[in-house]
Amino acid sequence: MINRRNILQGMAAGVALSSTSLGQRSNTEVRSGRPKRVVFFLQNQGFDPETCVPAGMKASSSLAGVELPEPISPLEPYKNKLHIITGLHGRHTSPSHSAFFGALGGYRGGIGVPPAGATIDHVISGQLPETLLPHLCIGMDALENMISRPTLATLSATGAGKPVFMHSNPKLLYQMLFGGIATGDVKRKFEARSNVFDRIEKIAAQRSKTLPASERERYGRYVEGFREINGLREKLETVSDHLRKFAPEYGDKFLKPEFETDWHDSLLEIGVATLKAGLTNVLTIGSGRGEIFGSWKGLGVVPAGHNLGHMKQPKNPIWIKIRQYNCRMLVKLIEELESTPEGDGSMMDNTLIVYTSNNADKQHTGGANWPFMLLGDLSGKMKTGRYTHVAGNRPINALYATLLHAIGAPCDRFNMEKNIAGKYDTHLGPIEELLA
Repeated sequence: MINRRNILQGMAAGVALSSTSLGQRSNTEVRSGRPKRVVFFLQNQGFDPETCVPAGMKASSSLAGVELPEPISPLEPYKNKLHIITGLHGRHTSPSHSAFFGALGGYRGGIGVPPAGATIDHVISGQLPETLLPHLCIGMDALENMISRPTLATLSATGAGKPVFMHSNPKLLYQMLFGGIATGDVKRKFEARSNVFDRIEKIAAQRSKTLPASERERYGRYVEGFREINGLREKLETVSDHLRKFAPEYGDKFLKPEFETDWHDSLLEIGVATLKAGLTNVLTIGSGRGEIFGSWKGLGVVPAGHNLGHMKQPKNPIWIKIRQYNCRMLVKLIEELESTPEGDGSMMDNTLIVYTSNNADKQHTGGANWPFMLLGDLSGKMKTGRYTHVAGNRPINALYATLLHAIGAPCDRFNMEKNIAGKYDTHLGPIEELLA
């Protein structure tokens, strides 16, 4: 049944989708050469380095011949694609509980603090070849939170004061992206929302002309949001035959989730589909959605939310389950991309997956050690099969500058002015030991 509540929820998701990308791309030159894509995966509550650094490994070295720790053991078959990184810091981001936008922005964050600038995922999306949906963000949370707040902005931004919304209701996101090629109820809901969007755009545009100048600009952003989402719908219709090859199966995991992990898996399937279909080159996944909540009852984990952050992660069976679940998601990404031909290899050959936490090493942290895992070499640009402990006083911003070097858009510093860098960064430019 199509009712007013469902339509309004779809409208919220649709406008959030448009603000993610359309009309807000950086006007940079499209890079030539082999295609590239980057996936960011952030787990809340911290990423303790003891859960990812092989036992006894004290210095930077190869991962060959060593066994990965139990929490990340699902990655063992892909160890040659893995680069574990420790030693970076994010003291300037205030990451306790969460750095929020600061985790991907490399600047001060916090609850209620608006983004101070564009985050690395959006900056990369503006540098890669243009796609219909340059930057997609999905957020995983407790089932009741994903239903009550289907969109939420805490991690990504297109610029100062311009957050990007994550999509957490896979039914709404599926209808938005694949509703035009669907049948039955999904098709009817898609068409109903499309008609509503068209009408609202026309009404809003007309009424905005009568507003005072002080209100017209702000109101105009809403009008532009509906105009952009209508434009996206039209563009998706032009590639409908292509999309049919990649649309996920719209089954019980979407429609009748028993646990929140059913929707987590469904969101991942949509994210994989957008990558394989070429709808986007940048995917951001927020497990816990950048906040201190989250639930994994589908894994048999009873504690949820803030309580999980007060548990030590090393050798903790609860955190082993959560981290292994994350790693199985990473494996699914790898397997799906490896199975898709591209050029003389596969999509995975041209992809980099970045895994970390928006809380550095733990929930209550000063950010002195912020671990990362990288998977893939991004068309031969990044070293793999290694553990690297970054020496000196180098912030997460230096890693983000390194990623920009790898995609062919070099910069000396990312979101860090010279006076701030003098306190928080001992070097200028990328982290050379990560580049191939």
